Amino acid sequence: MTALFPFDNSYARLPDRFFARVAPTPVEAPRLVRLNRALAVDLGLDPERLESPEGVSVLAGQGVPTGAEPLAAAYAGHQFGQFVPQLGDGRAILLGEVVGRDGRRRDIQLKGSGPTPFSRRGDGRAALGPVLREYLVSEAMHALGIPTTRALAAVATGERVIRETVLPGAVLTRVASSHIRVGSFQFFSARGDVEGLRMLADHAIARHDPAAAEAENPYRALLEAVVRRQAELVARWLTVGFIHGVMNTDNMSIAGETIDYGPCAFLDTYDPATAFSSIDRHGRYAYGNQPRIALWNLTRLAEALLPLLSDDETRAVAEAEAALTGFAGLFEDAYHSGLNRKLGLATTRDGDTVLAGDLLKTMAENEADFTLTFRRLAAAVPDLGSDPEPEAIEAVRSLFIDPTAYDRWAERWRRRLADEPGDAAAQRTLMRAVNPAFIPRNHQVEAMIEAAVERQDFAPFETLLSVLARPYDDQPDFARYAEAPEGGGRGYRTFCGT
Repeated sequence: MTALFPFDNSYARLPDRFFARVAPTPVEAPRLVRLNRALAVDLGLDPERLESPEGVSVLAGQGVPTGAEPLAAAYAGHQFGQFVPQLGDGRAILLGEVVGRDGRRRDIQLKGSGPTPFSRRGDGRAALGPVLREYLVSEAMHALGIPTTRALAAVATGERVIRETVLPGAVLTRVASSHIRVGSFQFFSARGDVEGLRMLADHAIARHDPAAAEAENPYRALLEAVVRRQAELVARWLTVGFIHGVMNTDNMSIAGETIDYGPCAFLDTYDPATAFSSIDRHGRYAYGNQPRIALWNLTRLAEALLPLLSDDETRAVAEAEAALTGFAGLFEDAYHSGLNRKLGLATTRDGDTVLAGDLLKTMAENEADFTLTFRRLAAAVPDLGSDPEPEAIEAVRSLFIDPTAYDRWAERWRRRLADEPGDAAAQRTLMRAVNPAFIPRNHQVEAMIEAAVERQDFAPFETLLSVLARPYDDQPDFARYAEAPEGGGRGYRTFCGT
């Protein structure tokens, strides 16, 4: 019989100081909640075997599958700006790596699989609610077209975990291009371990940026690639209203994927100062701060890489600064081109940035819903020589406290649309392809978690997964999932779940 996972492990071949070798801790009564069958097939895995008792046992951490080399990775990190020299996987265990049908290498990691040497007195377990949140939101992000870790499976453990209350336990099987973080480099930098730093950087180049190996300065090329990926990633977060919640350096993947869906959430009412996380008391990781924090984190990565950038300290700093300087332009290009598409603009003209910025300012002043405003704008695109349907106009206007503020902006927008090539139908198609009708609305995610945790009812989870798999499609039968919450979501709080 073939192995359940055709592992080909590269990270496990690094020296032991990169990780701790530790096996998952068995659980009492594992039960499969959900297997991502489509992802399993993409990874070259057999969904039937994964759903079998043997497969569920492995996904729960009951046993170590053939070819696995389980380990908990070591890393450091800045948490809310404060440096912690050793963090590491405290409740996650990397089973190994597989190469999918597309030739891409991916990690298979169990999250909530028991204590590790990095648990810092924690139990190493995960509660069902956060597992379902990460499964749902990461898959929603994938459907939105945003680089992200993926969820392969969620398994209930039959055990209880103690947080503020007693909660049912679960294990998430997470799939990632890698779990190398900014904090991974900080771990070796903090120890003055230049050899370890170089080995990690060489591993990262081979895995994520092989072309960098041919560059004049491979480590600067690596830094530039990470800067580019992060600039583009955060720009895409902003265009769908996503707030990570805890953008610590140990939560930033150098692969450019969204990782660690703890206290994440999506904007309802547009306000760039929105911060949902209960532990982000000063708004460090608020929606509008995310680009600034991304650059701050990348600066910490550049600092860690200084010994590799040049033997001369002054030259190393110059190399780092040159790589970091590119962030602003890369972010602005990605963000503003994204906003242009959201407004139906396929070309770029002087004044477009001001036009988009004025809409966002008007939305903030009038407490308009972020997702609904952009989605409804598509229907308000006028046909050549005629006004849009009154119902379409009113659907947008009704989102603003002062509808005339929208009217004043919309007059400018319609004039700009008239300069675009193509007809109204093409503009509407463009807008509907980038402005989702459905996002993981926070109140719906909470209702789903409550149903699963309190009543063992997973039907809302399955329904939300199905709806969010097609975020850009009109789904009339599920129209209520596109609705904003009462009060615009103000006062909503998320929690880390650890």
